[in-house]
Amino acid sequence: MFAVVRTGGKQYRVAPGDKIVVEKLAGNAGDKVTLGDVLLAGDGGSLKSTDGLTVAAEIVAQAKADKVTVFKKRRRHNYRRKKGHRQQHTILRIVAIGDHKAEKKPTKAEKAPAAAASAKTAVAPAKQEGGVTPEEGAGDIAGKPTENPAPNNEAQANPPAQSVDAPPKVSGKKSTGGGKSPKPASTENAAPAKGGAKKSPKAK
Repeated sequence: MFAVVRTGGKQYRVAPGDKIVVEKLAGNAGDKVTLGDVLLAGDGGSLKSTDGLTVAAEIVAQAKADKVTVFKKRRRHNYRRKKGHRQQHTILRIVAIGDHKAEKKPTKAEKAPAAAASAKTAVAPAKQEGGVTPEEGAGDIAGKPTENPAPNNEAQANPPAQSVDAPPKVSGKKSTGGGKSPKPASTENAAPAKGGAKKSPKAK
């Protein structure tokens, strides 16, 4: 299998086991490098899709190219400049072709349906001692009454029976402060009614 990869602005046709010289890549000898910009891939005479296709390589060495001389001159102006340059490059050995890229992180739009599905399948919280769940216990703090709150102590769990006093007996006579029954009012000093009482006629 072969592939055409692009790195450092240049294109290279590679196959497993090949060694190529590319523009300098960060890393030391022995480090693994992944080339993800695959332009073409094929096996024999058939081409394959490059979606998610990567090329795994290993750094053999970091080196420099041959020296290049840069000379400038302007005639009749006594102007001459001479400089040398050695381009840095990296030697790679192709390990394998066909390693897929790492899975992409899900976006916010993809996370929303997954979060909704996980919320539906969430397990109910375990109940605490006394049969009260953490959510029900939080209702007391928020000022909301809870259903069937657990007793805090034995006194609340087994409240004492309230004694009911017997209703007082009601007698026909009203009692006074001294315990003596009131005397009946005398009729001797009673004032006569206006007009006086009519006398019965004497018998003849």
